[in-house]
Amino acid sequence: MNDFSKAPIMIVNQKKKIFMEQHSERVTREQLIHQLEGGQAFIKVEDLLNEIEFEDLEIRPADLPYSFYEQFFHLRVAQFDILDFCRNSEYEPMKWPEDYWPVEQAPANEGEWESLKKQFFDERNEFMNYVLDPKNNLQEEIPHGDGQTLFREALLVLEHNAYHIGQLAIIFRLLKNA
Repeated sequence: MNDFSKAPIMIVNQKKKIFMEQHSERVTREQLIHQLEGGQAFIKVEDLLNEIEFEDLEIRPADLPYSFYEQFFHLRVAQFDILDFCRNSEYEPMKWPEDYWPVEQAPANEGEWESLKKQFFDERNEFMNYVLDPKNNLQEEIPHGDGQTLFREALLVLEHNAYHIGQLAIIFRLLKNA
């Protein structure tokens, strides 16, 4: 006598199985985007950028080795580098650390600062659209990489951005308490 209560559950309807897999992947992509936008587990970078005074960008408070501008510049360049790696089969690695950090402690003028902010958000949007595009497999290895996947790179951007946005928040607080 068979005990069917112990039999493994199988999805008989293939259409339902495919729908569930597609739904799960879409949800994963959308969750990544919500995290990349910030504001859930960490402050949105937009909030800090709206509050920082241009004159404060070059200050290195509390003997820190970097200013708000230097941290944000690094955040933007690293994010772009990861985007470039994901979508560019001709990707050339940047030189660490010189290519990832600015030479100067502050932007030359407000126009340069506004341009840097625009680049950051344009590139973040490009990256989020790349992640959302179902043609870009989250789990498939990036052909010109050495085992990285788009999912891994999205987590890397998320983690790196969260880390440096936290540093920007600390710098901002130190500047306001000075």
